[in-house]
Amino acid sequence: MKQMSRRERILAAINREPVDRVPYAVWRHFPAVDRSPAGLAQATLRFHERYGSDFVKLTPRGGYAVEAWGCVEGEVVREDGHRPCASCAIRGAEDWKKIRPLDPGAAPGYTEHIETIVRMGFDRRIGDAPVLPTLFSPLSLARKLSGDRLPQDLREHPDLVRGALEAITETLVRFAALALAEGVSGIFYSIQAASLSVNTEEAYARFGEPYDRQVLESVRGKSLLTIVHCHGDRLMFERLAPLPGNAWNWDDRATPPSLAEAKAKTVGAVIGGLDQWKTLRDGTPEQAAAEARDAVAQTGGIGLIVGPGCVLPANTPDANVAAVVQALGGPLKKIPGVTP
Repeated sequence: MKQMSRRERILAAINREPVDRVPYAVWRHFPAVDRSPAGLAQATLRFHERYGSDFVKLTPRGGYAVEAWGCVEGEVVREDGHRPCASCAIRGAEDWKKIRPLDPGAAPGYTEHIETIVRMGFDRRIGDAPVLPTLFSPLSLARKLSGDRLPQDLREHPDLVRGALEAITETLVRFAALALAEGVSGIFYSIQAASLSVNTEEAYARFGEPYDRQVLESVRGKSLLTIVHCHGDRLMFERLAPLPGNAWNWDDRATPPSLAEAKAKTVGAVIGGLDQWKTLRDGTPEQAAAEARDAVAQTGGIGLIVGPGCVLPANTPDANVAAVVQALGGPLKKIPGVTP
Protein backbone atom coordinates (compact mmCIF):
# COMPACT_ATOMS: atom_id res chain seq x y z
CA MET A 1 0.00 0.00 0.00
CA LYS A 2 1.29 3.47 -0.82
CA GLN A 3 2.13 5.82 2.02
CA MET A 4 -0.85 7.84 3.19
CA SER A 5 -0.94 11.40 4.43
CA ARG A 6 -2.10 11.88 8.02
CA ARG A 7 -5.39 13.27 6.77
CA GLU A 8 -5.91 10.26 4.48
CA ARG A 9 -5.01 7.88 7.31
CA ILE A 10 -7.51 9.50 9.70
CA LEU A 11 -10.25 9.45 7.06
CA ALA A 12 -9.55 5.78 6.37
CA ALA A 13 -9.74 4.99 10.10
CA ILE A 14 -13.09 6.71 10.62
CA ASN A 15 -14.45 5.04 7.47
CA ARG A 16 -13.07 1.66 8.64
CA GLU A 17 -10.90 1.21 5.59
CA PRO A 18 -7.38 -0.30 5.36
CA VAL A 19 -4.48 1.97 6.35
CA ASP A 20 -0.78 1.95 5.54
CA ARG A 21 -0.09 2.01 9.29
CA VAL A 22 -2.42 2.36 12.27
CA PRO A 23 -2.83 6.07 13.12
CA TYR A 24 -2.10 7.36 16.60
CA ALA A 25 -2.17 10.57 18.61
CA VAL A 26 -1.04 11.80 22.03
CA TRP A 27 -1.85 15.09 23.77
CA ARG A 28 -1.28 16.86 27.10
CA HIS A 29 -1.73 20.10 29.01
CA PHE A 30 1.08 22.68 29.10
CA PRO A 31 0.36 24.50 32.38
CA ALA A 32 3.63 26.44 32.36
CA VAL A 33 2.58 28.33 29.23
CA ASP A 34 -1.15 27.74 28.63
CA ARG A 35 -2.21 31.20 29.77
CA SER A 36 -0.39 32.59 26.74
CA PRO A 37 -1.80 31.77 23.28
CA ALA A 38 1.67 32.14 21.77
CA GLY A 39 3.21 29.92 24.45
CA LEU A 40 0.55 27.23 24.11
CA ALA A 41 0.81 27.24 20.32
CA GLN A 42 4.58 26.79 20.37
CA ALA A 43 4.51 24.10 23.08
CA THR A 44 1.86 22.19 21.13
CA LEU A 45 3.88 22.44 17.92
CA ARG A 46 7.08 21.19 19.55
CA PHE A 47 5.21 18.29 21.16
CA HIS A 48 3.66 17.39 17.82
CA GLU A 49 7.00 17.66 16.03
CA ARG A 50 8.49 15.15 18.47
CA TYR A 51 5.84 12.42 18.24
CA GLY A 52 4.26 13.04 14.83
CA SER A 53 0.66 12.38 15.86
CA ASP A 54 -1.90 11.85 13.10
CA PHE A 55 -4.05 14.66 14.51
CA VAL A 56 -3.15 17.64 16.69
CA LYS A 57 -5.33 18.31 19.74
CA LEU A 58 -5.14 21.81 21.14
CA THR A 59 -5.41 21.46 24.93
CA PRO A 60 -6.17 24.83 26.53
CA ARG A 61 -6.28 25.53 30.24
CA GLY A 62 -9.38 23.98 31.77
CA GLY A 63 -11.01 27.23 32.85
CA TYR A 64 -10.99 28.91 29.45
CA ALA A 65 -14.64 28.10 28.75
CA VAL A 66 -16.15 29.40 32.01
CA GLU A 67 -14.14 32.44 33.08
CA ALA A 68 -16.29 34.89 31.08
CA TRP A 69 -19.27 33.75 33.18
CA GLY A 70 -17.43 34.41 36.45
CA CYS A 71 -15.37 31.34 37.36
CA VAL A 72 -11.86 31.99 38.67
CA GLU A 73 -9.23 29.41 37.86
CA GLY A 74 -6.95 28.38 40.72
CA GLU A 75 -3.16 28.24 40.75
CA VAL A 76 -2.77 24.63 41.88
CA VAL A 77 -1.89 22.34 38.97
CA ARG A 78 -3.21 18.78 39.20
CA GLU A 79 -1.18 15.77 38.10
CA ASP A 80 -2.91 15.73 34.73
CA GLY A 81 -1.92 19.37 34.13
CA HIS A 82 -5.24 21.17 34.68
CA ARG A 83 -6.17 23.73 37.32
CA PRO A 84 -9.60 23.44 39.00
CA CYS A 85 -11.72 26.54 39.55
CA ALA A 86 -10.88 28.27 42.82
CA SER A 87 -14.18 30.14 42.79
CA CYS A 88 -17.36 29.04 41.00
CA ALA A 89 -19.73 31.45 39.28
CA ILE A 90 -22.89 29.70 40.55
CA ARG A 91 -23.21 30.02 44.32
CA GLY A 92 -26.99 30.14 44.54
CA ALA A 93 -29.85 28.96 42.35
CA GLU A 94 -30.63 32.49 41.11
CA ASP A 95 -27.09 32.76 39.70
CA TRP A 96 -28.07 30.47 36.82
CA LYS A 97 -30.00 33.43 35.39
CA LYS A 98 -26.69 35.24 34.89
CA ILE A 99 -25.50 32.70 32.32
CA ARG A 100 -26.21 34.37 28.98
CA PRO A 101 -24.94 33.53 25.48
CA LEU A 102 -21.44 34.84 24.77
CA ASP A 103 -19.77 36.10 21.63
CA PRO A 104 -16.75 33.76 21.49
CA GLY A 105 -14.96 36.25 19.25
CA ALA A 106 -14.88 38.73 22.14
CA ALA A 107 -15.34 36.75 25.38
CA PRO A 108 -12.27 36.12 27.59
CA GLY A 109 -11.07 32.53 27.40
CA TYR A 110 -12.72 31.80 24.09
CA THR A 111 -10.73 34.53 22.35
CA GLU A 112 -7.52 33.01 23.76
CA HIS A 113 -8.39 29.63 22.28
CA ILE A 114 -9.08 31.23 18.89
CA GLU A 115 -5.84 33.23 19.12
CA THR A 116 -3.92 30.00 19.81
CA ILE A 117 -5.34 28.58 16.57
CA VAL A 118 -4.35 31.73 14.70
CA ARG A 119 -0.86 31.79 16.22
CA MET A 120 -0.22 28.20 15.22
CA GLY A 121 -0.80 29.55 11.74
CA PHE A 122 -0.90 26.00 10.47
CA ASP A 123 2.84 25.99 10.89
CA ARG A 124 4.90 23.71 8.64
CA ARG A 125 5.48 21.45 11.67
CA ILE A 126 1.80 20.48 11.65
CA GLY A 127 2.31 18.99 8.22
CA ASP A 128 -0.85 17.29 7.00
CA ALA A 129 -2.31 16.54 10.45
CA PRO A 130 -5.87 17.70 11.21
CA VAL A 131 -5.95 20.29 14.02
CA LEU A 132 -8.72 20.10 16.65
CA PRO A 133 -9.60 22.63 19.37
CA THR A 134 -11.16 21.36 22.61
CA LEU A 135 -14.80 22.06 23.49
CA PHE A 136 -16.48 20.94 26.71
CA SER A 137 -20.12 19.87 26.63
CA PRO A 138 -22.81 22.19 28.08
CA LEU A 139 -23.57 19.97 31.09
CA SER A 140 -19.84 19.55 31.73
CA LEU A 141 -19.49 23.35 31.78
CA ALA A 142 -22.53 23.66 34.06
CA ARG A 143 -20.66 21.46 36.54
CA LYS A 144 -17.53 23.62 36.23
CA LEU A 145 -19.68 26.70 36.81
CA SER A 146 -21.46 25.35 39.89
CA GLY A 147 -19.28 22.66 41.44
CA ASP A 148 -20.95 20.20 43.78
CA ARG A 149 -24.30 21.99 43.82
CA LEU A 150 -25.26 20.96 40.26
CA PRO A 151 -27.13 17.70 41.12
CA GLN A 152 -29.25 19.54 43.70
CA ASP A 153 -30.07 22.36 41.28
CA LEU A 154 -31.00 19.87 38.55
CA ARG A 155 -33.54 18.38 40.96
CA GLU A 156 -34.84 21.55 42.60
CA HIS A 157 -34.40 24.25 39.92
CA PRO A 158 -34.40 22.42 36.57
CA ASP A 159 -35.81 25.34 34.59
CA LEU A 160 -33.08 27.70 35.81
CA VAL A 161 -30.37 25.24 34.87
CA ARG A 162 -32.03 24.52 31.54
CA GLY A 163 -31.95 28.22 30.66
CA ALA A 164 -28.23 28.31 31.37
CA LEU A 165 -27.63 25.15 29.35
CA GLU A 166 -29.36 26.75 26.36
CA ALA A 167 -27.08 29.80 26.65
CA ILE A 168 -23.97 27.64 26.96
CA THR A 169 -25.02 25.56 23.95
CA GLU A 170 -25.55 28.66 21.83
CA THR A 171 -22.08 29.87 22.83
CA LEU A 172 -20.46 26.54 21.92
CA VAL A 173 -22.19 26.39 18.54
CA ARG A 174 -20.88 29.89 17.80
CA PHE A 175 -17.38 28.98 18.98
CA ALA A 176 -17.24 25.81 16.89
CA ALA A 177 -18.30 27.75 13.79
CA LEU A 178 -15.68 30.42 14.45
CA ALA A 179 -12.92 27.84 14.97
CA LEU A 180 -13.84 25.97 11.79
CA ALA A 181 -13.84 29.28 9.89
CA GLU A 182 -10.25 29.81 11.09
CA GLY A 183 -9.26 26.59 9.35
CA VAL A 184 -9.26 23.83 11.97
CA SER A 185 -10.32 20.42 10.69
CA GLY A 186 -12.70 19.36 13.45
CA ILE A 187 -13.37 19.43 17.17
CA PHE A 188 -12.45 17.41 20.23
CA TYR A 189 -15.70 17.36 22.18
CA SER A 190 -15.27 16.44 25.85
CA ILE A 191 -18.30 15.05 27.71
CA GLN A 192 -17.60 14.84 31.43
CA ALA A 193 -21.25 14.44 32.36
CA ALA A 194 -22.14 10.97 31.04
CA SER A 195 -20.59 9.06 33.92
CA LEU A 196 -22.73 7.42 36.60
CA SER A 197 -20.15 8.67 39.10
CA VAL A 198 -21.31 12.28 38.51
CA ASN A 199 -24.86 12.04 37.09
CA THR A 200 -27.81 9.69 36.94
CA GLU A 201 -28.75 8.38 33.51
CA GLU A 202 -32.04 10.27 33.77
CA ALA A 203 -30.22 13.54 34.45
CA TYR A 204 -27.90 13.05 31.49
CA ALA A 205 -30.82 12.08 29.23
CA ARG A 206 -32.70 15.29 30.18
CA PHE A 207 -29.94 17.82 30.63
CA GLY A 208 -26.95 16.44 28.74
CA GLU A 209 -27.71 14.42 25.64
CA PRO A 210 -30.09 16.89 23.89
CA TYR A 211 -27.53 19.71 24.10
CA ASP A 212 -24.66 17.41 23.08
CA ARG A 213 -26.62 16.48 19.99
CA GLN A 214 -27.29 20.14 19.21
CA VAL A 215 -23.59 21.07 19.35
CA LEU A 216 -22.44 18.01 17.42
CA GLU A 217 -25.14 18.39 14.76
CA SER A 218 -24.01 21.98 14.22
CA VAL A 219 -20.63 20.79 12.90
CA ARG A 220 -21.85 17.76 10.96
CA GLY A 221 -20.66 18.03 7.37
CA LYS A 222 -18.24 20.84 8.26
CA SER A 223 -15.91 18.94 10.59
CA LEU A 224 -13.54 16.38 9.07
CA LEU A 225 -12.93 14.77 12.47
CA THR A 226 -15.35 15.13 15.37
CA ILE A 227 -14.05 13.25 18.40
CA VAL A 228 -16.48 12.41 21.19
CA HIS A 229 -14.33 12.20 24.32
CA CYS A 230 -16.18 10.20 26.99
CA HIS A 231 -14.60 11.25 30.27
CA GLY A 232 -14.70 9.30 33.51
CA ASP A 233 -15.70 5.84 34.65
CA ARG A 234 -19.04 3.99 34.67
CA LEU A 235 -19.82 5.53 31.31
CA MET A 236 -23.31 5.66 29.80
CA PHE A 237 -21.82 4.35 26.59
CA GLU A 238 -25.14 3.19 25.16
CA ARG A 239 -26.14 6.86 25.05
CA LEU A 240 -22.76 8.13 23.88
CA ALA A 241 -22.31 5.67 21.00
CA PRO A 242 -25.20 7.01 18.83
CA LEU A 243 -24.07 10.65 19.07
CA PRO A 244 -23.14 12.26 15.73
CA GLY A 245 -19.36 11.92 15.80
CA ASN A 246 -16.55 10.33 13.80
CA ALA A 247 -14.47 8.82 16.61
CA TRP A 248 -14.93 7.90 20.28
CA ASN A 249 -12.22 8.24 22.94
CA TRP A 250 -12.35 7.04 26.56
CA ASP A 251 -10.22 5.30 29.21
CA ASP A 252 -10.73 1.83 27.75
CA ARG A 253 -7.94 0.34 29.91
CA ALA A 254 -9.62 1.58 33.09
CA THR A 255 -13.36 1.33 32.42
CA PRO A 256 -15.68 -0.57 30.04
CA PRO A 257 -16.25 -0.95 27.18
CA SER A 258 -13.18 -2.49 25.57
CA LEU A 259 -12.05 -1.23 22.19
CA ALA A 260 -13.54 -4.27 20.49
CA GLU A 261 -16.88 -3.88 22.30
CA ALA A 262 -17.11 -0.16 21.50
CA LYS A 263 -16.22 -0.72 17.86
CA ALA A 264 -19.29 -2.95 17.59
CA LYS A 265 -21.50 -0.15 19.01
CA THR A 266 -20.20 2.81 16.96
CA VAL A 267 -19.93 3.63 13.28
CA GLY A 268 -16.58 5.46 13.16
CA ALA A 269 -13.21 4.94 14.79
CA VAL A 270 -12.33 4.11 18.37
CA ILE A 271 -9.44 5.99 19.99
CA GLY A 272 -7.56 4.38 22.86
CA GLY A 273 -5.55 1.36 23.88
CA LEU A 274 -3.04 3.20 26.08
CA ASP A 275 -3.33 3.64 29.86
CA GLN A 276 -1.89 7.10 30.39
CA TRP A 277 -1.29 6.53 34.12
CA LYS A 278 -0.31 2.92 34.79
CA THR A 279 1.54 2.35 31.53
CA LEU A 280 2.62 5.58 29.86
CA ARG A 281 3.55 7.36 33.09
CA ASP A 282 4.49 4.50 35.43
CA GLY A 283 5.29 1.62 33.10
CA THR A 284 8.16 0.71 30.82
CA PRO A 285 8.71 1.29 27.09
CA GLU A 286 8.13 -2.42 26.53
CA GLN A 287 4.75 -2.29 28.32
CA ALA A 288 3.71 0.81 26.37
CA ALA A 289 4.56 -0.81 23.04
CA ALA A 290 2.73 -4.00 24.08
CA GLU A 291 -0.46 -2.02 24.82
CA ALA A 292 -0.30 -0.41 21.39
CA ARG A 293 0.09 -3.80 19.72
CA ASP A 294 -2.78 -5.22 21.79
CA ALA A 295 -5.05 -2.37 20.66
CA VAL A 296 -4.27 -3.29 17.06
CA ALA A 297 -4.98 -6.95 17.80
CA GLN A 298 -8.36 -6.14 19.41
CA THR A 299 -9.57 -4.26 16.34
CA GLY A 300 -7.63 -5.84 13.51
CA GLY A 301 -6.07 -2.41 13.01
CA ILE A 302 -9.22 -1.19 11.23
CA GLY A 303 -11.33 1.65 12.64
CA LEU A 304 -8.64 2.36 15.25
CA ILE A 305 -6.60 5.37 16.30
CA VAL A 306 -4.19 4.40 19.07
CA GLY A 307 -4.11 6.94 21.88
CA PRO A 308 -4.44 7.53 25.61
CA GLY A 309 -7.77 7.61 27.41
CA CYS A 310 -7.24 11.27 28.26
CA VAL A 311 -4.40 13.82 28.55
CA LEU A 312 -0.92 12.51 29.30
CA PRO A 313 0.34 13.37 32.80
CA ALA A 314 2.98 16.07 32.60
CA ASN A 315 5.71 13.74 33.94
CA THR A 316 5.15 10.99 31.35
CA PRO A 317 8.56 9.62 30.30
CA ASP A 318 9.49 10.42 26.72
CA ALA A 319 10.82 6.88 26.24
CA ASN A 320 7.40 5.34 26.86
CA VAL A 321 5.62 7.52 24.31
CA ALA A 322 8.47 7.06 21.84
CA ALA A 323 8.12 3.29 22.18
CA VAL A 324 4.46 3.50 21.11
CA VAL A 325 5.34 5.62 18.08
CA GLN A 326 8.08 3.19 17.05
CA ALA A 327 5.85 0.14 17.57
CA LEU A 328 3.29 1.64 15.19
CA GLY A 329 5.87 2.73 12.61
CA GLY A 330 5.30 6.45 13.09
CA PRO A 331 7.77 9.29 12.69
CA LEU A 332 9.86 10.25 15.72
CA LYS A 333 12.05 13.34 15.63
CA LYS A 334 14.69 14.49 18.09
CA ILE A 335 14.00 18.05 19.27
CA PRO A 336 16.97 19.99 20.70
CA GLY A 337 16.28 20.94 24.29
CA VAL A 338 13.30 18.60 24.49
CA THR A 339 14.55 15.06 23.92
CA PRO A 340 17.57 13.36 25.47
